Amino acid sequence: MHVLLAEDDPLVANGIATGLRLHGLTLDHVDTASHADAALATSHFDVCILDLGLPDEDGMKLLRRWRDQGRNIPVLILTARDALNHRVDGLLGGGDDYLIKPFDLDELLARLHVLTRRIAGRSKDSMAHGELTFCASTGEVCLAGRPITLARRELSLLRALLQNPRAILTTEQLCDSVYGYEQNVESNAINVHIYHLRRKLGNNIVETVRGLGYRLGPAGKLEGL
Repeated sequence: MHVLLAEDDPLVANGIATGLRLHGLTLDHVDTASHADAALATSHFDVCILDLGLPDEDGMKLLRRWRDQGRNIPVLILTARDALNHRVDGLLGGGDDYLIKPFDLDELLARLHVLTRRIAGRSKDSMAHGELTFCASTGEVCLAGRPITLARRELSLLRALLQNPRAILTTEQLCDSVYGYEQNVESNAINVHIYHLRRKLGNNIVETVRGLGYRLGPAGKLEGL
């Protein structure tokens, strides 16, 4: 899951970033509305955590502008504004969820998974592909009932493919999901991760579409190396 965090408090931002990355999520942090605009214009994100007290523009104004522009990214509003009218305005103004500071990291993580699951049209936290099962919230992967250990980057890559089962994803899109948009990534990094996924989960877990990118392979029996 690629998360955009728009939060101007460095202590709060650092805590969220550290916690979510430890749970295998890819996160990019910005501290102004203008930087949030720039991030959305240059990268794909699965969800945004939006603080309303940004220094250069009120978060609600920013969110309404995004919705007017047709930006449909799921947005979880994270704010100290706890009055009922604030919560109602936030949800009616384009927010998909509303969490009040202070908050528990586990609750934030759970709400993010619910948002992305809802957008994908799934009712359960687990995704299945043939003999492969993947639990989005815990990162547990099983192949034919046998637990498989994947590195954090491999989990991010597998999650991106499973969340877009029929789509062809470019190398740039996969880099966004695995590393974030500000990272300097080696040109063959995605190929290396795909090699390791194929070695652990079977040759046809990832299908190469020449000249276009990659997609999830067929859901038949996965043939290992």
